[in-house]
Amino acid sequence: MKIAVIGAGGFVGQRVLQLLAATPEVTAISGLDCVDFTTPKDARFAMHVGNFADPATRAAVVDGVDAVILLAAILGGAAEADYRLARAVNVEATLDLFEHLRDANPATRMVFASTIAVYAKPMPDPVTDATPFGPTMVYGAQKLMMEVALSNFAAKGWLDGVSLRPSGVMARDGADAGLKSAFISRLFWCVKRGEDITLPVAPESRTWLTSIDVVAQNFIHAATLAEIGPNRAFTLPAIAVTFAELEAALRRRFPGSASRITYQPDPATVALFGSYPALETDTADRFGFVRDMDADALVAHAMLEEKT
Repeated sequence: MKIAVIGAGGFVGQRVLQLLAATPEVTAISGLDCVDFTTPKDARFAMHVGNFADPATRAAVVDGVDAVILLAAILGGAAEADYRLARAVNVEATLDLFEHLRDANPATRMVFASTIAVYAKPMPDPVTDATPFGPTMVYGAQKLMMEVALSNFAAKGWLDGVSLRPSGVMARDGADAGLKSAFISRLFWCVKRGEDITLPVAPESRTWLTSIDVVAQNFIHAATLAEIGPNRAFTLPAIAVTFAELEAALRRRFPGSASRITYQPDPATVALFGSYPALETDTADRFGFVRDMDADALVAHAMLEEKT
């Protein structure tokens, strides 16, 4: 099996490459990012640096593969700050990729990274596969547009596509402070390093999280799954955890940490990242997608440096 990963140099993309390197049935991996990135030392890998909006680059990366995992995007606050760039990447280049694959090989499995930002706030309790959408951010709206397009392509038999909505992926070291959710990843590393942190949420605030290991496994699972049902866009499993529960799990993982954690809730941040209901993911569960079993498993899986 041949797999292409677009956005291979990012946080999730790098872990996807590492797991693909440990998958013997994958015979070739083509990776693309707009900047230089690291690939495992493996003859199966072909690294490409460029823009997936460029037709020649796109063709060099995806032609002849069995599956494409699209992780590249302009995220969250960056999409709000630069609508034109976000539209160029999240809509135009993405739709061009879908159409290229439709014309070149409609049997290609197209795995598209969407987002839980497609849901309206406040969300109902619980969120299920039937929960209506209502994105308020540019990023969520653009991702939802591409979900609809890809589902339509699949219904017409134009492309074997599926959109996956991951929750907050933990835990990127040095997460961009410009990302409003970066404080969650920083919490992990502050406890590990014994650094103090003030969180803009309350201890009882609840969010949805998944570890980098688990989300990478789920994207590869989607690329290699033999059959996917008629629902071609769904939310991936995650754990709904309070920040108090997360803090306790980090304390158990790093019992000697001198980190002091304080809480200064900001209503806007709580509304965005601390007011999540229960999550039910029947479609993903039925097709074998996985979640971290609890907060302790999340912390263990997320802290990759502890295992390498």
